[in-house]
Amino acid sequence: MKYLFIVITTAVITALVCFLWFKAVSGKISDNDVQAAQKLLSLDLTDQEIDTLLADVQGNAENYALMHQYTLKNEVPPALLFDPVPHNFTIDTASFSPEWNIPEDVALPINQDELAFYSVLELASLLKNQKITSTELTQLYLDRIHRYDDTLLSVITVTEELALEQARRADEEIQQGKYRGPLHGIPYGVKDLLAVEGYKTTWGANSHKNQTIDQTATVVKKLEAAGAVLIAKLTSGALARGDVWFGGTTKSPWDLTQGASGSSAGSASAVVAGLVGFAIGTETMGSISSPSTRCGASGLRPTFGRVSRHGVMTLSWSLDKAGPICRSAEDAALVFDAIRGADPKDRTTVEASFDYDGKVDVSALSIGIVEKYFEDDTTNQEHNEQTLEVLRKLGANFQPVSLPDSTTLPVKVLSLIMFAEAGAAFDDLTRSNLDDSLVRQDERSRPNALRQSRFIPAVEYIQANRYRYQLIQAMDSLMQQYDVIVTPTRGGNQLLITNMTGHPVVVVPNGFDEDGHPQSITFIGNLYDEASILEVAHAYQQATEFEDQHPDFFLPKAVAEN
Repeated sequence: MKYLFIVITTAVITALVCFLWFKAVSGKISDNDVQAAQKLLSLDLTDQEIDTLLADVQGNAENYALMHQYTLKNEVPPALLFDPVPHNFTIDTASFSPEWNIPEDVALPINQDELAFYSVLELASLLKNQKITSTELTQLYLDRIHRYDDTLLSVITVTEELALEQARRADEEIQQGKYRGPLHGIPYGVKDLLAVEGYKTTWGANSHKNQTIDQTATVVKKLEAAGAVLIAKLTSGALARGDVWFGGTTKSPWDLTQGASGSSAGSASAVVAGLVGFAIGTETMGSISSPSTRCGASGLRPTFGRVSRHGVMTLSWSLDKAGPICRSAEDAALVFDAIRGADPKDRTTVEASFDYDGKVDVSALSIGIVEKYFEDDTTNQEHNEQTLEVLRKLGANFQPVSLPDSTTLPVKVLSLIMFAEAGAAFDDLTRSNLDDSLVRQDERSRPNALRQSRFIPAVEYIQANRYRYQLIQAMDSLMQQYDVIVTPTRGGNQLLITNMTGHPVVVVPNGFDEDGHPQSITFIGNLYDEASILEVAHAYQQATEFEDQHPDFFLPKAVAEN
């Protein structure tokens, strides 16, 4: 009974924390306040029970008010770490690093603007063989940003001074024979959730548009060590929601009347429009998958804990992930290899092998398809069927599978985990009403999501995490039977499920709808096995041409006309 009493008390005071805080500083909480609050919690406390707990509710509300007098920076984590590893799961830590075969026969095009759409390995060939300098390539991309981004709205800050210095250094090292690898001298951009010392980190939000953070994200440092050249900080929907930021709406390169989706809007849009060689995005619940689909990019959302989030804005400690958004799956594999690995500054990260070699015998893999999702995805049915046929020709022997669903677990409700953690991450923004400064204020906006999160009881957050634990076990039992599972990107609850369990996915374009908008397919992999899904995606792209198609508006005129 004592335990039940504590649980009930905690639930009540959590559900109306904002209201209770106000009462604590402006007046006493009454039994009528608790009577109203319990309606949100499916409770039916008696008058006597309410009278008994009233003093504790009042006392805890006063403690909340005291806690709010202190400051918590966004980067401070809770003393709880999410671990996606199921029972009896062993992480392969064998030392293995892919060998990237840089082609030798890549020619410099007559119209150098065509380089904006070359693959990373093609650009690497030109740089390594000194057919072009990094400074020339960097200037080409910078010129394209200045030429096109007023239309696209995919860039928040151009890091031109830094870029030209890094390019100059890359040229000097390459000329001296100090070649660092295939990213050496390649211009790229990062979503403006990643801190870069000396530049603003705006998080896409009016409330933070003048923010500077005195550190550089680990991912950016790793790319600098690989010799890559940072030329832009790219747009994010405000506080990692959607494609609307304080400067407007980031556009899809394929349809300038359509938003790029989000929240890694600028990363996907800039890559596909040829404004950067590759980009880094982040995902909590679809922010790599969705803009990659809308813009026709190839996006990798790695296993939770594979890539450091140090120096990256926190939205949800147990869900945030950083990963590459590129023009092809092979480019994504190459970039991922540079940014993966354990980081003592992010305690959720682990060291695991990455045995990608760009070659795969598809017939030797066990591949599942989520049949129900394919049946239900009528909007992209034709392209989905064509995708499966291509994979069959490559040797795939599909086995029908079903992802965990509501018949066994309350999968849908697990999204409240994200909302609760986001509410904690931006607690001060909501309580100070600075959330009013964000451009978007509708039901699907970040301010509204933060506000409603204050009404999620602590007990329900914990219960949801217990169901999440069961989901992790169920998903692992399924994935142990397969190397790869193929699913429509928007199929059922796959996005929610795989984000909650931490499984990696690769999203690649698989066609265009009747209005010329890109569509996509998703490959789900086992925990820490990005290699298998990237290899299957690469094999699929070698057999198709969707990743080689580019929006006419951003192509050199002669190329577009052909």
